[in-house]
Amino acid sequence: MTTYVLIHGAASGSWYWHLLEAELRARGHDVVAPDLPCDDDSAGLSEYADAVVEAVGDRTGLVVVAQSLGGFTAPLVCERVPVELLVLLTAMIPSPGETAGDWWAATGWERARRERDERDGRAPDDDIALFLHDVPPALAAEAGRRGRDQSATPFTEPWPLTSWPAVPTRFLLCRDDRFFPAEFTRRVVRERLGIVPDEMDGGHAVALARPRELADRLEAYTRPGTASGPGR
Repeated sequence: MTTYVLIHGAASGSWYWHLLEAELRARGHDVVAPDLPCDDDSAGLSEYADAVVEAVGDRTGLVVVAQSLGGFTAPLVCERVPVELLVLLTAMIPSPGETAGDWWAATGWERARRERDERDGRAPDDDIALFLHDVPPALAAEAGRRGRDQSATPFTEPWPLTSWPAVPTRFLLCRDDRFFPAEFTRRVVRERLGIVPDEMDGGHAVALARPRELADRLEAYTRPGTASGPGR
């Protein structure tokens, strides 16, 4: 049995994963999906990792899946508990000493995002169109109601690791992601991890839009001979 450890992104919570969690549990897997202390100004990256490690407890067979800002927390978890595979899902990839606040300029995100918005003819402040465009309307509305305040604290702290953890790593890119455009993400993954990302259809909130397909992809990663990346 695999234990999937699901780490949500900024201003979010464990609810984001509820459809994927149901899919994975129905297939016989265990799932850990903690709420990070994102609305607590006293909590930084270490406290985010603490929340995950505490939720994991003594479970084994861990596959850590991190979405968006969760990419800054997941490698810290991998340094503290035995992880078999790290999957970055539409996630930020930190460099040693970099803050999440500096990541945007360091990667060239703003230009990539602006060019994508202009190409699509989309207003940059339309969060539904940006994050939830492929999520069923009722579910998208519920996601909006369940949004949480996001403290700036984890965006100001330098990422503390000196190198990527020695854990097999995959990156799953969503081709319809409007927040992290696909062409931008392909470049960042290549430059920062030295791997080619895997790809699937879907936007930034793929766990809400395509939970069954996402579960299929995550299960496929646990088959022998599929893990790769900088930790291999």
